[in-house]
Amino acid sequence: MATPLIIYDGYCVLCNRSVLFMQARQRPGALEFAAQHSGRGRAALRDCGLSAAQVDTLVLCQQGRCYLRSTAALRACRHLRFPWLLLYGFILVPPFLRDPVYNLIAHNRYRWRGRLPHA
Repeated sequence: MATPLIIYDGYCVLCNRSVLFMQARQRPGALEFAAQHSGRGRAALRDCGLSAAQVDTLVLCQQGRCYLRSTAALRACRHLRFPWLLLYGFILVPPFLRDPVYNLIAHNRYRWRGRLPHA
């Protein structure tokens, strides 16, 4: 079974800090990470039928499937150590309730945390 891959916005300060948070709290070797503008990130997005230009969200690629937005973030939580893996329980909240909160954060991420000049 392949290790789940998280594709994130490498220019986003909030996204990069979130990746550092997950890397520090994941079970050893449980997740891999790639910026969406990196070669690996672009290839994984292409395999999902997406492109970096059209993706404004976190993507989790796992077992041949790609998950977006809050579903991707929550599914990633399953690979974190206790107590963080308990966040996965929010998957029980329907996406039509979860995703507006996720979209609000994603839409304002540069304004709130800034943008890196390069990934």
